[in-house]
Amino acid sequence: MSTWGKNNPDQSPKKNWTQEEAKGKLETYCAYQERCAWEVRRKLYEKGIQGKPADDLIEEMFRDGFLNEERFAKSFARGKFRLKKWGRARIIRELKLREFSPSHIKTGLSEIDPEEYYDTLLTQAEKKWEKTKEKDPYKKRYLVLQYLVSKGFEQDLIKEALESIQSQE
Repeated sequence: MSTWGKNNPDQSPKKNWTQEEAKGKLETYCAYQERCAWEVRRKLYEKGIQGKPADDLIEEMFRDGFLNEERFAKSFARGKFRLKKWGRARIIRELKLREFSPSHIKTGLSEIDPEEYYDTLLTQAEKKWEKTKEKDPYKKRYLVLQYLVSKGFEQDLIKEALESIQSQE
């Protein structure tokens, strides 16, 4: 818990939104960055709006074009892959957490170029291989493999990349 409120007694604690206030705030929230219905529902819950009123607001956001699940899935997959260097498995897991349908997940993953994906995996594997100080090559391989699995890359591709790296040494 932050002590900010204690140091600033004039500042009121977070207040709940009214239905009218929520629409404007949500439009700003969704216009700032691509959002999905799950994130908007969480935001509404934090601000004291639940059930039918929340569903109505979310439906209205879809109608007005502020929310679009397909657009979000594409943007999410592209961004997490290019910026955070996540693999497909991690992206799928995160989209499932946000309650996306398999068709939207598939659409989102179509944004990732297979060649760029493998090149990124290889680059990540090489970087981790160089940073890992382990002397035993089997332990080192295991540590790099675990790291890449945690990033969401597939085991068969990881093994291929590690064999490629080890054959260069």
